[in-house]
Amino acid sequence: MSTAGQPKRETAPVPGAVLARAAFRAAAFLGVSQGNLADIIGVSGATASRLASGGKALEEGTKPWQLAALFVRSFRSLDAIVGSDDAAARAWMRAANSALGGIPLELMRDPAGLARTVDYLDAARARL
Repeated sequence: MSTAGQPKRETAPVPGAVLARAAFRAAAFLGVSQGNLADIIGVSGATASRLASGGKALEEGTKPWQLAALFVRSFRSLDAIVGSDDAAARAWMRAANSALGGIPLELMRDPAGLARTVDYLDAARARL
């Protein structure tokens, strides 16, 4: 409790809450539903809802943490390629991609597909 004249103590951000918030913001930008993001990061719909509302944080080092970090990385790479053109980013996520062998959003539901998509986007970004 702070007293008059003393500055209020700031608490450090919780890394798992920051990562969850970033994943849900990326999903919103890409038009990915909360249910689809739950599938991508491997959590239940109820857990996704608690993560989205800030009532729960991702636990560092867990599979959902790792998958959320990959999802955010895919967003960052795609954003670097298409810029702030959310329509282009959303279209890319839903279009068949012959190099990936499927539709990125569908591939991302599997951890190997998410990793392959991130690698593809990182390689495309490196060429810019």
